[in-house]
Amino acid sequence: MRKHAKKHARSSAVASKASRRSRASKWARVALVAATPVLGAAGAVASPALAHQQHPHGANRYRFETLNNQNDNTFNQLLGINQHGVIAGYFGSGAMGHPNQGYLLTAPYGQGNYRSENWPESVQTQVTGLNDRGVTVGFWSTMNTQNMMNDNRAFVSEHGLFIDGDFPTNSPASPPVDQLLGVNDHNVAVGFYNDADGNTHAYTFDINRDVYNEITPAGIGNPTAAGINNQGDIAGFGTDMTNDSSNGQVVAYLLRRGGRVTVLSVPGSSMTQALGINDNDEVVGVYQVGTGDNAQMHGFTWTQSGGFTTVDDPHGIGATTINGVNDNGDLVGFYTDSSGNTDGLLAMAQQHHRG
Repeated sequence: MRKHAKKHARSSAVASKASRRSRASKWARVALVAATPVLGAAGAVASPALAHQQHPHGANRYRFETLNNQNDNTFNQLLGINQHGVIAGYFGSGAMGHPNQGYLLTAPYGQGNYRSENWPESVQTQVTGLNDRGVTVGFWSTMNTQNMMNDNRAFVSEHGLFIDGDFPTNSPASPPVDQLLGVNDHNVAVGFYNDADGNTHAYTFDINRDVYNEITPAGIGNPTAAGINNQGDIAGFGTDMTNDSSNGQVVAYLLRRGGRVTVLSVPGSSMTQALGINDNDEVVGVYQVGTGDNAQMHGFTWTQSGGFTTVDDPHGIGATTINGVNDNGDLVGFYTDSSGNTDGLLAMAQQHHRG
């Protein structure tokens, strides 16, 4: 049975004994093998939205490299990177006939360095996060439908041993939507699920203790938890409910272990999402300026001392997302190129920098 605990004003969840026993029986072991051509996506007082100075595109701080699995050169997303330089990602757009297929990529980042990682019973899998100890997280689906309204089921994998990671709720969405998006070296993962009413709930999953907790950062509605560092600080996003200048917009947040919430909104943006965090509390993500056909997406990094820095791949200025960061400040993400393809990006920090 899953146990549940309350910590740092994070509310506990309740699950039936039968449902947790059923999920625990879904372990499966698969070997990580090289991808082949046959393979085809706490509560506290919130501070005002920050308005630190923005810095330019960061071209002098990073060395950019495009990394695409050749099984699908039209769609790759890199979503996490650890201290060993191992990258989590997937290829395939998720459109019908082009399912997401998860992978891990190791240096020197050639085609022979991709290793397939997919839930054994899945039609689609995204590997969204990883730590330094061989644990990866993500989500999988039994579907690849034309309308892309597929079920999403969270998972954890440790050296190829898979277990279900769905939050234990008695009122899930239909089809279920549950994703784990990040994990730290203490084997605490973070993610979100949608309930039957369409609301989004952020949560943590202590893998070693088998404990789930819903988190409710003050001032943030419908929160998603996207990244967690080894101090237990969590980065994510949701709807701003603080009645400040970004009220009602999708904004990023940093929830520190002690419970303090910092709302992050890039000045002039119409949307800001935090997608990753490292042990220096360097937060990364994406922001949008403009709307409709004029909308542009820019990657960013943020630190308490330095504020926001825009980071765009040189081949995808205005069409870049930064999704992961390690403690060296190396970044991974993706961009849309001039041909309309989605390309994986690696941005290596020119020198180690701290927040």
